[in-house]
Amino acid sequence: MLDALHCVRYEKHDHVARITLDRPQALNAMNLRMHTELAEVWDDFEADDDIRVGVLSGAGERAFSVGQDLKELVHRIDEGTATSTFGSRDQPGWPRLTERFSMSKPLIARVNGYALGGGFELALACDIVIAAEHAEFGLTEARLGLVAGAGGVFRLSRQAPFRIAMGHLLTGRRMTAARAHELGLVNEVVPADTLDDCLEGWLEDVLSCAPLSLRAVKEAATVSATLPLDRAFATRYAWEERRMRSRDAVEGPRAFVEKRPPKWTGT
Repeated sequence: MLDALHCVRYEKHDHVARITLDRPQALNAMNLRMHTELAEVWDDFEADDDIRVGVLSGAGERAFSVGQDLKELVHRIDEGTATSTFGSRDQPGWPRLTERFSMSKPLIARVNGYALGGGFELALACDIVIAAEHAEFGLTEARLGLVAGAGGVFRLSRQAPFRIAMGHLLTGRRMTAARAHELGLVNEVVPADTLDDCLEGWLEDVLSCAPLSLRAVKEAATVSATLPLDRAFATRYAWEERRMRSRDAVEGPRAFVEKRPPKWTGT
């Protein structure tokens, strides 16, 4: 139950859901309990029509998340219960964020500190990423005999230049926040003490947009990412079908002509 979460903090206010990985003593490493809790959070986030955007962050100032809880993994290896490859089907928390391909609401990753392994994979699965100057990113799994199976192999090689991505995947090398910004993996890098101000600026801009437009844009962009341009235009998008027939599609132009702020209803 959402009221019994203890590895994740989940707060909703003013159309914003704030999801915080809450194991700062373990640098927000993700154990099976956290994955189970996150599954409930993502279900609620997507279903609550009052929520228009989410913010994913890590508790404390040292880490967004360092990925899989390796102490728990070793314990599971000793028990003979730890086998993994790409994806999380049949594991606690499935489908995890990295496999929720139909999630229609925008997510902002607020990265303060390390985003390594599965932590970096979470950030790669978000739509907007802002980072503190001291943040570090890396997919270090190969150095541990593992693979970035929560989409890191696939997303990094699509979101960064292929040869650059391979250089990081095949070495486990980390990158600075500034380098991640150069590669287009991060939208904005700011001093740590202004990270929350930066976040609020992004939230203000996102919330100024019509909620159905946000969902239509995200769906169309993600579904069409691997389509030829002519097929992208010809494809029908469920959230666009709703937006084009919505009251908000009339409210926006009318508010502009009447020189007043629009009153979005999401209908």
